[in-house]
Amino acid sequence: MNERKHFTGGKVYLIATGIVLGFVLLLGGKAGVDATSTDKFCDQTCHAHPEATQTWIKSTHFTTKSGVVTHCIDCHLPGSGFTYYTEKARLGAQDIYGKVFKDISKIDWQAKQHLDEARTFTYDSACIRCHANLFSAGLSKKGVDGHLHYQRSKEKMRCINCHLHAGHYRGKQAEEAPEEAEAEERGLDASFPLNPEGFRNYTETIPGSEVKIRMVAIPGGSFLMGSLESEPYRRPDEGPVHRVKLSPFWMERTEASWREYEVYLLERGSRSRTRDNPGANKPDAVTGPTPPYGSPDQGWGRGSRPAITMTHYAATKYCEWLSAITGKKFRLPTEAEWEYAARAGSTSAYFFPGDPARFTRERWLNRWMGVKTAPLGEYAWYLEDSASKTYPAGGTKANPWGLVNMLGNVREFCTDWYDPQAYAHPGDSEVVDPRGPAAGQEHVIRGGSYRSDAAELRCAARDHTRHDEWLLTDPQVPKSVWWYSDCADVGFRVVRESDSGGTAVSSH
Repeated sequence: MNERKHFTGGKVYLIATGIVLGFVLLLGGKAGVDATSTDKFCDQTCHAHPEATQTWIKSTHFTTKSGVVTHCIDCHLPGSGFTYYTEKARLGAQDIYGKVFKDISKIDWQAKQHLDEARTFTYDSACIRCHANLFSAGLSKKGVDGHLHYQRSKEKMRCINCHLHAGHYRGKQAEEAPEEAEAEERGLDASFPLNPEGFRNYTETIPGSEVKIRMVAIPGGSFLMGSLESEPYRRPDEGPVHRVKLSPFWMERTEASWREYEVYLLERGSRSRTRDNPGANKPDAVTGPTPPYGSPDQGWGRGSRPAITMTHYAATKYCEWLSAITGKKFRLPTEAEWEYAARAGSTSAYFFPGDPARFTRERWLNRWMGVKTAPLGEYAWYLEDSASKTYPAGGTKANPWGLVNMLGNVREFCTDWYDPQAYAHPGDSEVVDPRGPAAGQEHVIRGGSYRSDAAELRCAARDHTRHDEWLLTDPQVPKSVWWYSDCADVGFRVVRESDSGGTAVSSH
């Protein structure tokens, strides 16, 4: 009996000890969580970002109308639950690693402001914790439309789709900085030589304005379109290589700038068009854009920077408008014309000597040893040198035919419908002036952008639009036919057909 009492007393003692230790650990753990959740701790101990605190203090989330200060953890940790602690551990370890082991001066902070990066450290549950009422008094109609769209699309949408920069003030940027204008003049004042056929470069002035479009004469000829199976990072839709013959044409020396596109916006801007009925209520033969839902230039400035965020339909309508007011045939380039112009007589991956395997981040050895940027960086704004934004024309070298930013800066629309099997049956004969498939769902885009890896900048690399995905955030019903709400790295450049040809139609 005594032994039994002793055993029972021992169990009670162990249980009591466990409870006490549990409370101690719980209280200690909570104290640790609280201590590592202050703004001061985040700023001085964890944050590798050099301006996180300053931009937060200048934001509307620091000084609110009610006097409530939004703290770091209020946005950058989930609202509650087990994931609060797992995400706290993940983000804390990530920040400490960056601060201790990385050179923070070489981190591309601009890139981390993009949606695909920001979604890894912001949480809807944190937003809703404070903004429980999405239809508060005084909310604008635009805000109501946006929040209704969010409620209908919660499985796809995030709060930061529309409010990406709400937590950190990014400032207002000038339309165009002086150095941007200087870069444009340095690049665009270069002499335009005659090509061997005597087919002349010229400058087109948009009627009724002082805006000029430099057009480069591209001689007709034959070339091998696509990439060889031996080319590094080649994709299946780039082959087989086949011979194409093209009539001469003119191509815009740079990507179409905001300066050009805004002439069109001012003259043809309108309020009513839908994708299903784009001609509804149109007063004349050429329709015009509705106002954009957000800021189409992303706050980077306009001027000579490439125009972006317009849809393929809008770019096509711009070409129709330019044709109507000049009396010349302007359009988007075909995919074959684009690649022919980009190659400028070369047959390698780029129009200059260089191995994509040396430039790409897709190789772990390159990431470890350091990615090579020369000479690619002399010709292109891309992932390694762009700071994740567009640049005015003139800051990079031209290709051998005098075309600037054929690689990088922004991806460019082509007229062709995209088909991964477009090259599959080229036949033995030379294809003349191909226009691609007769129908499709998405259009071809070429050239890579400021966000692209070097592998995506190869002359033969193909890409395509993603229409529905790029309109996810647009809350309008129907969605805009003119502006993409979720794509900021696609633009275009125009071509002009030669009076002597360039109109033959055939498919790959």
